[in-house]
Amino acid sequence: MIPYLHLGPLTLPTFGLMVATGLFVASYVLQADFHRRGIQSDAFLIIGLAGLAGIVGARLYHVLETPAEFFSNPWPLLYSRFGFAWFGGFLGGFAALLLISRKEKISALTFLDACSPAAAVGYAIGRIGCFLSGDGDYGIPTTLPWGMSFPNGVVPTMERVHPTPLYELVVWLFIALILWRLGSRNLHEKKSAGIVFCAYLVLTGIARFLIEMIRVNPRSFFGMSNAQAASVGSVLLGVILFFFFLRKTTTASLESAAK
Repeated sequence: MIPYLHLGPLTLPTFGLMVATGLFVASYVLQADFHRRGIQSDAFLIIGLAGLAGIVGARLYHVLETPAEFFSNPWPLLYSRFGFAWFGGFLGGFAALLLISRKEKISALTFLDACSPAAAVGYAIGRIGCFLSGDGDYGIPTTLPWGMSFPNGVVPTMERVHPTPLYELVVWLFIALILWRLGSRNLHEKKSAGIVFCAYLVLTGIARFLIEMIRVNPRSFFGMSNAQAASVGSVLLGVILFFFFLRKTTTASLESAAK
């Protein structure tokens, strides 16, 4: 593993480099989605602001998962380079996107639909940083042929374990492709905004829940990890919103047909 790159006097963490790369690529994806929707906004600025909010949210959520440890010595935990929670990043980025959509005078649901594929791509690339740094996001020991050890990682292990960041890289890129195609179909069929965002909540929630089954994380809620509990909430919210938007679309279609 390569936790740091040494370029002369500079020492660059690979995790940070991949997060920055993920945000950069996500900006291009979002700009393309804006283009097909006819939205005139700066995707690079939006992703930059949402990315920063997501990083802050991910950090805060992670440290508050163990409140006793955090409040006993908060500053080193807050300023550590490692330890970020996916759901905290989602909440921080989501809040920022809602504020930005209001400022840009874009429908919040349309805005969230456009941002969903970009968010999946950015997350996928960011996971490469977890893999390169060996920051402990890997899974339980395995005898499968692609199991890997992380002897030089930030959180080293000599055991062969599931390389879960690589699993997430593949799965989240696949989710991004599904979301992009779903967005194309919804635009063509002029369906209610919000469907793509619902799919994002459901698909990423299911994916993270399953990944957590082979991750080394403490269990808290009904035998689930914190991330699994958050994933269940994400899936339930996505399903509820989906049927709400579906009903809204059906009602609008019936009213249009009656005229």
